[in-house]
Amino acid sequence: MEKIENRNWKANGQKYLKELQTFLDKAENIESEELRKEIIFQMLKCDKELTILAEEMFEKYKSEKEKSLKECEDD
Repeated sequence: MEKIENRNWKANGQKYLKELQTFLDKAENIESEELRKEIIFQMLKCDKELTILAEEMFEKYKSEKEKSLKECEDD
């Protein structure tokens, strides 16, 4: 369940959604359908990799915080 909640961080980012919509609006003006699809697909691949990286960092920071709290409790 927590992993699903982590994925919502991006969908709740209004600036991100605005920029994504701007990109898609501009991509719609590309005359070549094949090129338009390739550009959108590549952008989505980049977005996926960035999302994975960000979520890994969230998990790392969460783990470090939990470890730090545990060490404080042990002292």
